[in-house]
Amino acid sequence: MEDPTEQSLWRPLHELLARLDAEIGQIYLDRDIKGLKPTYVRELLQLHLKGPMTITELADAIGRTHSALSQKVAGMRAAGLVRTVPGADARSKRVTLTAKSKKLVELLAAEWRATEAAIAELEAELPYPMTQVVRDVEEALARKSFHDRIAEMLQ
Repeated sequence: MEDPTEQSLWRPLHELLARLDAEIGQIYLDRDIKGLKPTYVRELLQLHLKGPMTITELADAIGRTHSALSQKVAGMRAAGLVRTVPGADARSKRVTLTAKSKKLVELLAAEWRATEAAIAELEAELPYPMTQVVRDVEEALARKSFHDRIAEMLQ
């Protein structure tokens, strides 16, 4: 069997996104902020702006599943960025910012704006903006999901 991973259309895109995330993460390391990942920023800013939320409310606020947010909250809790307290009933938990993350929110908001500005600057250098690529891909996936495309290829 030949190695199917030797040629990949998927890997360069995946690696590009991972590289961009790593470079954002380096901004935090440059400032000696331990445990903060770029994938936590949106949730931390939402908690700062809207106050404590249940995992379900936070998942709904950012358009993710409860399961995905539960795992992310566990990671943020381990990093000392959030704490969870019992919610209104025994099944729910409210997520709140810690003192550590409260000190970071201004930096996180500034980093978010700087990242958006860097993307705009990068797009100005490209013949075809990344945001247009995303819109075009979303439209194509609305016509036929990625799952369905893969499943068809496996038949």
